[in-house]
Amino acid sequence: MRLSVLALSLALAGPALAAEPAATANPRGFTAKDLVMLDRVSAPQFSPDGERILYALRETNWDADRGVGSLWVTDASGGPGTRLTPADLPASAGAWSPDGAFVYFLSAKSGSMQVWRVPAAGGDAAQVTAYTLDVGSFRLAPDGKAVALSFDVFADCGTLACTAERHAANANDKRTGVQYDRIFVRHWDTWKDGTRSQVFLSPIGADGKAAGEPRLLTKGIDGDVPGKPFGDQSDYVFSPDGSTLVFSVRIAGKSEPWSTNFDLFEVPVDGSAAPKNLTDANDAMDTNPVFSADGKTLFWRAMKRPGFEADRFGLMALDRATGATREIAADWDRSFDTLVPGDDGRTMYTATLDTGTHPVFEVNLASGAVRKVVQGGNIGAFDIDGDRIVFTRDSIAAPADLYLGAIRARIAERRLTNYNAEALSGIRMGEYEQFSFKGWNDATVHGYVIKPWNAEPGKKAPVAFLIHGGPQGSFHNQWHYRWNAQTYAGMGFAVVMIDFHGSTGYGQAFTDAISEDWGGKPLVDLQKGWAAALEKYDFLDGERACALGGSYGGYMVNWIAGNWNEPWDCFVSHAGVFDLRSMAYSTEELWFTEWENGGVPWENAAAMEKHNPVNFVQNWRVPMLVIHGQKDYRVLVEQGLATFGALQRRGIESELLYFPDENHWILRPHNSVQWHESVNAWLQEHTGR
Repeated sequence: MRLSVLALSLALAGPALAAEPAATANPRGFTAKDLVMLDRVSAPQFSPDGERILYALRETNWDADRGVGSLWVTDASGGPGTRLTPADLPASAGAWSPDGAFVYFLSAKSGSMQVWRVPAAGGDAAQVTAYTLDVGSFRLAPDGKAVALSFDVFADCGTLACTAERHAANANDKRTGVQYDRIFVRHWDTWKDGTRSQVFLSPIGADGKAAGEPRLLTKGIDGDVPGKPFGDQSDYVFSPDGSTLVFSVRIAGKSEPWSTNFDLFEVPVDGSAAPKNLTDANDAMDTNPVFSADGKTLFWRAMKRPGFEADRFGLMALDRATGATREIAADWDRSFDTLVPGDDGRTMYTATLDTGTHPVFEVNLASGAVRKVVQGGNIGAFDIDGDRIVFTRDSIAAPADLYLGAIRARIAERRLTNYNAEALSGIRMGEYEQFSFKGWNDATVHGYVIKPWNAEPGKKAPVAFLIHGGPQGSFHNQWHYRWNAQTYAGMGFAVVMIDFHGSTGYGQAFTDAISEDWGGKPLVDLQKGWAAALEKYDFLDGERACALGGSYGGYMVNWIAGNWNEPWDCFVSHAGVFDLRSMAYSTEELWFTEWENGGVPWENAAAMEKHNPVNFVQNWRVPMLVIHGQKDYRVLVEQGLATFGALQRRGIESELLYFPDENHWILRPHNSVQWHESVNAWLQEHTGR
């Protein structure tokens, strides 16, 4: 497929630094307030007849301090199209009805989260469900006459009303003590209340309403469907004939916090049999079930190594008639992400990280042959209709918009939306470029460099050295809403970002290399990447530079503080690990620390202490800004408090920015701006600007 001029400007094949030019004669730099106020386009879906495209838009209500979702419909002619949901009806999780006549969605307009629908041709929205509990997710049956719904319920309650009544009784109880007999007691940002997310089935009447007590489909399943905290309707799917539901779940028991063993279960929707485990032979993760159009094959993504959250996802197929299972494209050294079947029944599509970019790949289901079909920047959500593909694209220099392309036809792709054109019209983005160098053991390592928005020939700029989290993650060619390189470029800083050993998109062996070596190979890559960037780009001022990162990036900042602090004028450690041993005892995502540290702390103490930042505090000397959220239950707030305490006791210039209402990420618009302003001020103060 021949890419358009815009797509080519976002691709990284050439050596030139790329950016979106400013549209005015007097441009300015990009700011944190600009970032949080941008419109966010996502979730494109072709209508059943392929004539229209549904997508979601998130706008920021600054006064209300939140994002507000809406649903839109457009076509191949371009432009934003028609807004389906009114401004006073926040909407998310849109889905076409099978006949294309309606769009179903979630909204809390009625006071609780329920399913609604609106005519696809326009008209008044109507509430479909009115249950006593919030609907967590939904999926329409293939004939549109029923809907699968998830609710958080108490296992011993026979009705939704029972769960609601128990919540009310607990709220009115003057006793506040809560007893637990197993972990999780809290996860991600929420304390457990004894409920589980379960899937129910409710018929939809001729009037478009769901009526009566819904039927529990996941009866007897001790686990959350969808999985928490990030699961959604992609965790369960109807068979094409609507007779069964397949769902992914991690059976909890007492091992949930150290298990990554999600299995696929099948259950008849008429309740005639209990759920049946389809993937019991695999003790690692099985997820994202997808049926072929004829229902003869079930596809899903599967990991192979139990306990490893960043293992490669392979593409699996189950022959429904014979029960035979096979892996497709087993030799392809990339990890399958969201699965979208082709209409021809012979192909599967996935968008995944690949050498610092995020393209779409086509997989031949028979041969396993893989080819790249859409590239340039970061391809996000997408959908397939015959030879056409609709997708979102963003890059380091541009937020996401909607595009329409072809998979095989030699036609230029078309940009369908340009939502932030006015908001960005007076802004010049920093030019960016991918580079590579010889890292640990002379392996090829990649990174990105971004110029300041106001770069001048021959003039050096201070540097923000960003370190990604994960640790199995990537600062690739994407528009990031928490670690956005342009917010630093907009202050006049250059930015350097290194995808060190452990990063994703460079093959599974590269990703695996960080486990049990957090402070080893990645540090070598960062050191060599910093040296390579300084040698290659003469606009980088190595005498005015700060290193900053979050999560594992925060850990690395704490590690660098004691093991490589010579080049740096300041540090920023957001949600960073300070003490690997206390982290291993306090986080409830035990699979994470146990895999990364090679076992439980009482059996592998020496390996854990080798790269433990707490053991090198005596070498700390560089000023540090520490940031942490109270509701961070992956890396507990005590890690940030201990970091700040160590700095203060050592007499090192330091500040603590504490958010009582945020989790591992800073999400609320006002808090995001405060985060950025605090970080920016810290960098400017310590680089002499």
